[in-house]
Amino acid sequence: MKTILTVVLVILVILVVLLGILAYFGRKAQKKQAEQKATMDAMAQTMSLYIIDKKRMKLTEANLPKIVLDSTPKYMRWMKMPMVKAKAGPRVMTLICDEPVFAQILPKQEVKATISGIYITSAKRIRGPLPEPKNKKKGFFSRFKKKG
Repeated sequence: MKTILTVVLVILVILVVLLGILAYFGRKAQKKQAEQKATMDAMAQTMSLYIIDKKRMKLTEANLPKIVLDSTPKYMRWMKMPMVKAKAGPRVMTLICDEPVFAQILPKQEVKATISGIYITSAKRIRGPLPEPKNKKKGFFSRFKKKG
């Protein structure tokens, strides 16, 4: 009986220590994210863009500058990210897009976008409102579920 009690106490102490470590690093990451958001908001500028193409692709395939690839973490280089090929004036650029914005914009349309570096944070369609994102196609088994 004593051994069970000591094992439970040791496990509880380890869990409390892990919880404290996670809380510390969580607060630290939250502060870092707030600083990055403030920096992005300070650098944001509004541009008129013509969207040529949009698709999800890896950073290594997106023809981004070498300095961008060097500054991204290793695990992010192989993830597929929402990319937009857009024309701003005479220049054609590849930009990384925010997830909700990526769902709203369509190819072959002109948008007024807020850009921070190579990152599109918001977009408004110049001619009319942005279309609502389409609902995903339902799976095979979801047809058989009861509608409640």
